[in-house]
Amino acid sequence: MNESSTGDPLPAEPSWRPVSRSRAYELVVDRVEEQIIGGALKVGDHLPPERELAAWLEVSRAAVREAIRTLEAHGVVRSSVGSGKGAGTVVTAMPSGALTRMLRLHVALTSFPLVDVIEARVMLERTSAALAAREADAGHLARMRAPLDAMDDVTLTREEFNEFDTRFHVAIAEAAGNRLVSDMTIAIRESMKQQVLSGFRSAGDWADLAEVLRGHHRDLLEAIEARRGERAADLVEEHIRYAYARLPGLRAGDR
Repeated sequence: MNESSTGDPLPAEPSWRPVSRSRAYELVVDRVEEQIIGGALKVGDHLPPERELAAWLEVSRAAVREAIRTLEAHGVVRSSVGSGKGAGTVVTAMPSGALTRMLRLHVALTSFPLVDVIEARVMLERTSAALAAREADAGHLARMRAPLDAMDDVTLTREEFNEFDTRFHVAIAEAAGNRLVSDMTIAIRESMKQQVLSGFRSAGDWADLAEVLRGHHRDLLEAIEARRGERAADLVEEHIRYAYARLPGLRAGDR
C-alpha cells in the first residue's frame, strides 16, 4: 500500500478495468459504483471524459452515455455541457428526496409480504419516535402538531385524514435527526399510503376508528414533547399494530 510522508495510506486511485460487451452499459454502471464504494471517487470528483472512459473500459461511447444517464437518474452524478469548472460529469450526493423516491417505489413494486413491511415500519418508526423525543426543536414540534390539529375536523374525508396522518408520521421522521433512518421511514410510510387509505375506506365504524387514531397521535406527540423516548417508541408501535389489526382493507393487501 502506498503511504504519504506522514505514514497514512494515500487515497485510492481509480482503476478502470475493461468490461464485457454483454449489457455493457450496466457493467459500466458497476465499474463507476466500484470506484465510489472503494473511495476512489468522491462527491465533487469528475468522471473521465466519455471518449476516455469508453476506451479504458473497451465499450462503445453509446454504452457510456447510457450508463451516465442511468447514474444521473439515480442522483449519483450530474452532467453539464460547457468548458467551465462545473462542466462534465460530476459525482454528487443523492438528495434525500431521490433516495426516498427510490425506496418508496422499490417497496411499492416488490412483492414483499405486507407483514414484513409492517415489521420494518415498526422498527424504523420506534427509532424515529425515540430520536424525535430527544432531538425535536420547537419547529419540529409545530410541524407535528399542525396535521393533528387539522385531523380534529370531523368533516374530513378519509382521503384528507390519510394525508394528514402521513404528514404527521413524516414530521416525526424528519425530527429524528438521522437522515438515513428518516429517509427509510418516510419511504416505507409513503409506500403504504394507498393501502392505508384502502383500509380507511373499508372501515365500517370510521368515526369511532378515526377518534381512536386521533387519540393515539395526541398521546404520541405528548410523549415526544415530554422527551420520553421509550414511551414514544412504545406508543408508535402500538399505533401501527392497532391499525394493521383494525383495517380490513389493509390486511386484504397482505401477500
